[in-house]
Amino acid sequence: MNHLELEQEIGKMARAMMTRNSLIGKDLIADLRERLSVESVAALMIVSIERLIWSDGESVIWSLSYLIPADVMEEIRRITALIVCQRLMGKGFVLGKDFSIDAAGRLLLSETAQTAVAVA
Repeated sequence: MNHLELEQEIGKMARAMMTRNSLIGKDLIADLRERLSVESVAALMIVSIERLIWSDGESVIWSLSYLIPADVMEEIRRITALIVCQRLMGKGFVLGKDFSIDAAGRLLLSETAQTAVAVA
């Protein structure tokens, strides 16, 4: 998929999220899953969510609750946890001391790490 096609898919997904129509959104996700890996679908969903988060937060919440399949949501959690860990380490926080990840993949943060994530 080239950059133009990727941009078009992100735009379609963001518009589908704004409609809050699960049939449209699920059809788009099914089409993407046929052509892309779960990791790529999750990354596309993250960018689509980012596009909406400031202008239509309610559609983001709806999408997280009703649209995104469980396996894609797990991949989104994995990707975002990895990014947060990288940013915390870049700020001098220590893995295993200031933050860690449990067996379920949930990010565990000390109070100072929580503050750093919230401020960023």
